[in-house]
Amino acid sequence: MSGANGGGGVVVLLGSPGVGKGTQGVRLGRDLGWAHVSTGDLLRAALTAGTPLGLEARKYMDVGELVPDDVIVDLVREHLAAMSADRGVVFDGFPRTVPQAEALDDVLAGAGREVDRVCLLEAPEEVLVKRISGRRSSPGGRVYNIYFDPPRKDGFCDETDEPLIHRADDHPDTVRTRLAVYQEATAPLIGYYGAKELLARVDGEGDIEQVYASLRAAVGEPATPSRASG
Repeated sequence: MSGANGGGGVVVLLGSPGVGKGTQGVRLGRDLGWAHVSTGDLLRAALTAGTPLGLEARKYMDVGELVPDDVIVDLVREHLAAMSADRGVVFDGFPRTVPQAEALDDVLAGAGREVDRVCLLEAPEEVLVKRISGRRSSPGGRVYNIYFDPPRKDGFCDETDEPLIHRADDHPDTVRTRLAVYQEATAPLIGYYGAKELLARVDGEGDIEQVYASLRAAVGEPATPSRASG
């Protein structure tokens, strides 16, 4: 896919927590040779590097407040400015709201780009709750899922035999709250992109390979058998 204005293409991935957009976005970016852009990654990099935007963001984070949209959008603008205009971009989980989407449109227009496709990954709530609430992690960072990828010994890491940790924000009630917040914030965004005829719905309930093939088809770059199984 080439961009509508002749530059690199721009794809936005939307989806609830646990739907797998991070995994799919990284793979899509790698296979297309595009930049995978997560605002969380941009924020962490800016904080680590101590950039002016990173320092600005830290003011809010240190007091437990959300980083304002204008700071996030400036991070995206700065990142795009440092990229070749011919390189495509996969936005992962951004924008999250209509104001962010409008700001992104302005940033892209300033770079001679526009959003080409928005892919909404969807899965039933109960599937998402099991994916997130089933997560268990070792102190060393190994992640399991008690439903889909359990450890050999219940509650302990296969590699170190350390007790596994169940994060507080991964408990089922908390997960349902997170999903409700996402739906409330993102429903208008789905309408925004739907009205622009950019939205494609992707079934996120299958295994990783099935979802990826559907995503590539939605983007307009069908996956080849060798790529999909690699």
